[in-house]
Amino acid sequence: MTDIEIQLNGAAAGPGPVPGQRTGARSAGLHAKLDDRAREIVARYPADRSRSALLPLLHLVQSEEGYVSPAGVEFCADVLGLNKAQVGAVATFYTMYKRRPTGDWLVSVCTNTMCNVLGGQQVYDALTEHLGVGHDETTADGSITLEHAECLAACDYGPVMTVNYDFFDQVDPDSAVGVVNELRAGNRPQPSRGARLCTLKEMSLQLAGFSDPRQEAVADGQAGDPTLRGLRLAQQHGISVAGYDPNTPIKGRDTGDKPAPATTRPAAATGTTAPDVKAPDGKSPQVRTAETRAPDASTPAPDAPGTKAPVDGVPAGPTDARAAEAAGADANPPASDGKPAGDGDGSDAQERSLKEAKE
Repeated sequence: MTDIEIQLNGAAAGPGPVPGQRTGARSAGLHAKLDDRAREIVARYPADRSRSALLPLLHLVQSEEGYVSPAGVEFCADVLGLNKAQVGAVATFYTMYKRRPTGDWLVSVCTNTMCNVLGGQQVYDALTEHLGVGHDETTADGSITLEHAECLAACDYGPVMTVNYDFFDQVDPDSAVGVVNELRAGNRPQPSRGARLCTLKEMSLQLAGFSDPRQEAVADGQAGDPTLRGLRLAQQHGISVAGYDPNTPIKGRDTGDKPAPATTRPAAATGTTAPDVKAPDGKSPQVRTAETRAPDASTPAPDAPGTKAPVDGVPAGPTDARAAEAAGADANPPASDGKPAGDGDGSDAQERSLKEAKE
């Protein structure tokens, strides 16, 4: 049985890689529903980099519960051999992970500078009054969660509103209210660009790396006019890349052409000529992390969390390290509260600046 299987089987398999950690009762239901997909997600990453699976695992939890619940945090910790504080730190950093129950439809209105000038705040205010909720609040029927967003990266379409991160461009209070009314009626209005709307849970499953089986998941929208404006101006004025023939097919393996030879670029300076090495598989992530955070005299200097960096020549011993530390302390006396020499009382600072500027 692999380490991942031991972790995913939880209490049935006994303690996981973290000493004394077992699958909690809160996450038992999630293990029963999500273990197969969790295994598939973790298998995408190298065995010594399984922690990288945390982001898609959080999306997987959200696809089941509609938010990252305490049970979901516990589930991710069980799967990856982390503690709940480590998982919670990631889940609270990214706004796409919701920490409270969220409606099927997350309606976000941009109120940042450009959209605000074009009427974004009026759109948000109209939705607040119409839905009877404020920022990060959900309607009584549990269907819609409203939030204002600082920027939705679509200034040329402002004011913009998204539903589960799909765009509705150049909205006004009336059109925004019309969209949410359609959502509450059970319809899925077509966004200005991209595929037909999907619920928050369906979207989270896609972000976890699983395809959407819905027939309407294939994008049936098209790029908007502001996006195509540069292309149309180039066509209108006959501007094109020098020597580019749009009728020339791109060479690739499917056409029998050989791929272009790989170019050799100088490696970035890392301060060492020692080669990179793969992290050892014999140690758990917890042991490697502990060695990295609390090294002793026998612990080689890590090049990255979980790896041992080979050194050039003979490694420095404890005596050398203490001598270097003492030399550094002597060369860098503690800073005092006094002003640097020559600053005076600061009253002539402006006069000196003006004089230097004239020179």
